[in-house]
Amino acid sequence: MVDRGKQEAELVVGGVRHGETGCYMEPTVFLNPKPDADIYRKEIFGPVAVIRTFEIEEEVLKWANDSEYGLMSGVFTSDIQRALRCSEQLDSGVVGVNCVSYMNMQVCFGGRKQSGIGREFGEYALKAYTEPKAILINMSF
Repeated sequence: MVDRGKQEAELVVGGVRHGETGCYMEPTVFLNPKPDADIYRKEIFGPVAVIRTFEIEEEVLKWANDSEYGLMSGVFTSDIQRALRCSEQLDSGVVGVNCVSYMNMQVCFGGRKQSGIGREFGEYALKAYTEPKAILINMSF
């Protein structure tokens, strides 16, 4: 996928295997991929960041939500109002403001769309181990 990415976007740094054994890759950054690029459209579970610059906030929100995946999003800004506004509109299970891949055991973690179902961590994870039961009683017989 990274090799194809070199044809679909500007490679800023990395993009090569590290070492002779194992599946290790140098941290890799791509810039402004083509809209249909695999590195942009698919989930990459590795040290790969894809950056796409934008001019208008609505434009970048549309791009971010135009995906079949929705595990985690990141909003980087010094404007807390923008951060909250964008976070609310992003269709992902987790939104990090000025951070990504930060985990906290007290809050839920999980994706949307094709990025999985259910939640891990926090009180939402406990609900996965419960089976609710409804008991309906009519005492007017």
